[in-house]
Amino acid sequence: MTTNGRAPQRGTRRTQNASMADVARVAGVSSQTVSRVSNGFPGVNEETRDRVLAAMKDLGYRPNSAARALKRGDFRTIGVITFTLSTTGNMRTLEAIATSAAQEGYAVTLLPVAVPTQDEVRGAFSRLGELAVDAVIVIMEVHLLDSASLTLPPHVKVVVADSDAGDRYAVVDTDQAGGTRDAVRHLLDLGHRTVWHLAGPSESFAAQRRTDAWRTALESAGRAVPPPVRGDWSAESGYRAGLRLAEQADCTAVFAANDQMALGLLRALDERGRRVPEDVSVIGFDDIPDSGSFLPPLTTVHQDFAEVGRRCVESALRQVRESEAERGTTLVPTRLVVRESTGRAPRGPGGGSFRP
Repeated sequence: MTTNGRAPQRGTRRTQNASMADVARVAGVSSQTVSRVSNGFPGVNEETRDRVLAAMKDLGYRPNSAARALKRGDFRTIGVITFTLSTTGNMRTLEAIATSAAQEGYAVTLLPVAVPTQDEVRGAFSRLGELAVDAVIVIMEVHLLDSASLTLPPHVKVVVADSDAGDRYAVVDTDQAGGTRDAVRHLLDLGHRTVWHLAGPSESFAAQRRTDAWRTALESAGRAVPPPVRGDWSAESGYRAGLRLAEQADCTAVFAANDQMALGLLRALDERGRRVPEDVSVIGFDDIPDSGSFLPPLTTVHQDFAEVGRRCVESALRQVRESEAERGTTLVPTRLVVRESTGRAPRGPGGGSFRP
């Protein structure tokens, strides 16, 4: 509703920290009308809306988003806590969260936690509370150093990614066990007697799930379970482990817990004269963008990080809008991508194809 029929004063000099009242005066409308235009509410005719927007532009007026958020009771911001930004999985999950949040009109506030302890996590929640967020996503890829399980402040709208938080919180994770079973089954179907495992670090939830599923798949098939060789997700650790595996004459198939370690493994096998896949088949996990350019191109398990991020945001915003906490685990399916690094088991001493 206008207070008079005056047109806004064109060429008005910009006012430092222009107020809503300044805009109302220049546009010749009430402060309530300026508020409705600023917040995108209907019921303002186009001519009036245009005058208000022109006055805002002339004065350099910027709505006070913090005050608007307090009035509405929401901040249009999601907090994200993560323990590391160095892994491919975390970075791609974070990218997907930021993209999905932006599509919903939400910003993301990132808070890295240097040490994975219960106190550090609680401190991060306190800081995010001060920064005014509507919900929190915790990318919790490793065990806490000082606690067997994660305990978060009550009444917090939270989603946990890549964790074993179980049914206490909303959890979104890749189907680690299903992807691992597909990888092991693929190698056994190629005639390999068993599958060796280049495992991830012991503190990682994903590494633990992949190791457990690898062992269960071999035991269920009645095959021998070789001792796992452990790396730290890096290509260098895969190379060091690969030098050891290359010395195992009966090692004809290796399931690496991620593609970066598989890359190092391929280098080690090549240096030791073990051909891939003629002598040793190698399969990874993640399907990073470069895995198809490895030599040979890597067979791997594809993780849909974009879907993990989308579902994290979806769960967080559902809790915000419905004012009700969610619990339980959502598993995002994987798929096996078969390339040239896997093949039929070699024949000969120590490598004869398995015939059940």
